[in-house]
Amino acid sequence: MQVQEIMTQEVSCGSLETNAAAAAEIMWTRNCGVLPIVADGGRVVGIVTDRDLFIALGTQNRRPADLEMREIMRPEPVSCAPGDEVRQALRTMAKEKVHRLPVVDESGTLKGILSLDDVLARTDSALKDETIRALKTISEHQKTARQESLAGKATA
Repeated sequence: MQVQEIMTQEVSCGSLETNAAAAAEIMWTRNCGVLPIVADGGRVVGIVTDRDLFIALGTQNRRPADLEMREIMRPEPVSCAPGDEVRQALRTMAKEKVHRLPVVDESGTLKGILSLDDVLARTDSALKDETIRALKTISEHQKTARQESLAGKATA
């Protein structure tokens, strides 16, 4: 099964100049946890998750209207192509510890988003098992990183 068969095609995105207040509004009203950042006619140049946004707002001591996506985004996010196999995309998600991948064409133009939710909702049981394994890998990484962070604060 190819990514294009199950990806979310209607994707909200932002620009380098989109501010944090606008990004939060988009994520809230569109019920999305990720905002691809596009430039040059739709080419993906970065990505901001709801977590990235929250941490930036909590640590920058700046007004959301004054904080642009170019300051928050993760540049050059890992992505997949519409014709990629879903299994390969799941392996990429697990390796890179991400829940979602921008789907881009050969020129880097945004075509959609593939999320673990997309895979779970639109595939057979074999892919669901792979999705659960990918989620476990991602979650183990996040748990370990969080524990290390807390341990560092306790010794400081």
